[in-house]
Amino acid sequence: MIRVVVADDQQLIRAGFSALLQNEADIDVVGQAATGTEVVEAVTRLRPDVVLMDIRMPAGDGLWATEQIVADPALAETHIIIVTTFELDEYVGRAIRAGASGFLVKDTEPVELIRAVRVVAAGDALLSPSVTRRLLERVAAGLRDGSQVPQLDSLTDREREVLALVGEGLTNAEIAGRLFLSPLTVKTHVSRTMSKLAARDRAQLVVAAYEAGLVRPGWR
Repeated sequence: MIRVVVADDQQLIRAGFSALLQNEADIDVVGQAATGTEVVEAVTRLRPDVVLMDIRMPAGDGLWATEQIVADPALAETHIIIVTTFELDEYVGRAIRAGASGFLVKDTEPVELIRAVRVVAAGDALLSPSVTRRLLERVAAGLRDGSQVPQLDSLTDREREVLALVGEGLTNAEIAGRLFLSPLTVKTHVSRTMSKLAARDRAQLVVAAYEAGLVRPGWR
């Protein structure tokens, strides 16, 4: 069962998201919050698998709340999806760098919202939509000399190859096909790379790949 907390300052949106998710047999909405401080308290108490996090809330916005949650080692298994009205909200990039696993716009189709919760709960980054790719490129704009990734020297050549392909948005299976490796071997390389770069999930690996100059601008 995937445990979810929904955070948004608009009651109608909270109720709508909650009702939609609660209809799924494998998803349980265990809490709701209307402010940043409320969601931090709820997540600390309930330890959900996924948080749907609005950016613009009173009493500590979604960015602040994301930073608080990610900074708590006890909440390492909680994954955050930023939900925003704007495709390229100025704060979304900072939220992903802080540890959010992806983002959605509020007019996302219901089936995509449900899929996003399942994808992120499984530990994957929500990197499929083109808007996310544009966002991540924007996040790392001007940071392609590797200076922002001091741990890069600790990676093996193969781990750098894998990091570059993660940065292009490839799945483990796709990377395995590209490098003629088994999916299990790729998974091991990804895990080791995450550990060496102190990355919370694949979203942060994508940012690291951009910052290190391993991904060319304009990839789609």
